[in-house]
Amino acid sequence: MPESHDAVDVIRAKRDRHELDDGQIDWVIDAYTRGVVADEQMSALAMAILLNGMTRREIARWTAAMIASGERMDFSGLSRPTADKHSTGGVGDKITLPLAPLVAACGVAVPQLSGRGLGHTGGTLDKLESIPGWRADLTNEAMLSQLDSVGAVICAAGAGLAPADKKLYALRDVTATVEAIPLIASSIMSKKIAEGTGALVLDVKVGSGAFMKDVADARELATTMVGLGADAGVRTVALLTDMSTPLGLTAGNALEVTESVEVLAGGGPADVRELTLALAREMVAAAGVSDVDPADALADGRAMDAWRAMIAAQGGDPSATLPVAREQHVVTAPRDGVLTRLDALQVGVAAWRLGAGRARKEDVVQAGAGVQWHARPGDSVRAGAPLLTLHTDTPERFERALTSLEGAFDIADADVSDRLPLLIDRIA
Repeated sequence: MPESHDAVDVIRAKRDRHELDDGQIDWVIDAYTRGVVADEQMSALAMAILLNGMTRREIARWTAAMIASGERMDFSGLSRPTADKHSTGGVGDKITLPLAPLVAACGVAVPQLSGRGLGHTGGTLDKLESIPGWRADLTNEAMLSQLDSVGAVICAAGAGLAPADKKLYALRDVTATVEAIPLIASSIMSKKIAEGTGALVLDVKVGSGAFMKDVADARELATTMVGLGADAGVRTVALLTDMSTPLGLTAGNALEVTESVEVLAGGGPADVRELTLALAREMVAAAGVSDVDPADALADGRAMDAWRAMIAAQGGDPSATLPVAREQHVVTAPRDGVLTRLDALQVGVAAWRLGAGRARKEDVVQAGAGVQWHARPGDSVRAGAPLLTLHTDTPERFERALTSLEGAFDIADADVSDRLPLLIDRIA
């Protein structure tokens, strides 16, 4: 049967700044998924989209076509409403770990499909896999059962959700087209809409450790994704949050799990608690639950109970001792003063080089590797006191990690820096 369109015509149309019609978009996504459109042709189209953009109608149709390439999950049979959260990624961003059980403790089911880390940004599944026995891969039936009994699940997305996105994502990564906002927005939202959640809260990071380096670009991405959610009937809210400084006090897999459990126990770093509660309140409200304050569920232990049940349901031992790296190296403060800057990207690269992340998808990560910092911007430090501790099983990695930390922090006599607030903006 002959094809209804021609790839060259679609590429030419976008190259010449024309809007693609619905038929062209539906065909090119389907044909690329089937292998009729070659990688080099889709690469050319992705570059044309990067350079010339897309209208909201085009982005919505592109997203719908990617959703149509696979299956859609259905949570309508659950006894409670559903809400999900997506972060655009950052350094020390362990928020999903305490957030999912916290929201579940408030009566909202959380079907959290997460991914693995690549480069300087950590992956939620890598973090949880540092817990002995915990498994990321669940069938749809097991996921539904756990949502019904526990209220929260964090697991890997099945191959059936938006397979067009999986193929296109890998292509964008090697063709310098990752930065195209229409393609970022449709990639994220196609998976989240296909996942079937009733409400979605987006954590769009801004700063050196984030994909979006400035507020204007982050706001454009957030606004685009909120619009896509609205078009698909998913209640969607976005928070713009700062990622110029890494979150919490650790970046690494087991290190971040430990910090997350501290938050669930009522402690942990103030910024992690603040962002967890802010996102939880948005998720609960978006799901239509108005008479519950997540802070109460954190304070009275219900969130910790939900965490333990969630980990155990996926084969993990919530009481197990987590892996600890065999080697540590301490970086001390060179002078007295106030820490005015700690660069998120450089800390993330150091953690990656220590073994906490991967350069290729097939790389193995070290559960105990990572970076711990003992002060945050605005804190006073003393000369010779520990500022950073590097963790790894392979001490030959210290040299490259230390190289990545050169110039990563500033210490001054007083805190005169003009930092962004943690919560920058809300878009709904």
